[in-house]
Amino acid sequence: MAAKQAISVTLDADNLLWLKGRTGAAGLRSVSELLDQLVTAARRSGPVGSSRSVEGTIEIDASDPGLDRADAAVQAMFDTSLGRPLVARERPAKYRIRRGTSARKKRRG
Repeated sequence: MAAKQAISVTLDADNLLWLKGRTGAAGLRSVSELLDQLVTAARRSGPVGSSRSVEGTIEIDASDPGLDRADAAVQAMFDTSLGRPLVARERPAKYRIRRGTSARKKRRG
């Protein structure tokens, strides 16, 4: 096994939360261990190529090839979306409780 080296990584709070969740779900001991596995898997997947083309992934309406009415179409979709009821659900946080000796013990006597 190769020697490991400590580094500092700055992440968005949501990304860090996701990494911590994936660490627990994978049964790993630390975020560092997960990051190491992710980088190893990425390296083994082959060389990173240039950007892939998006050609053929969108369709332009034949009646509006210059996209002159695109703003109005997007605005209409946005307005329709705002008209739908918003359903928000929060998942309860899962906390790991460490059991054992506490630094603060009550004295009886």
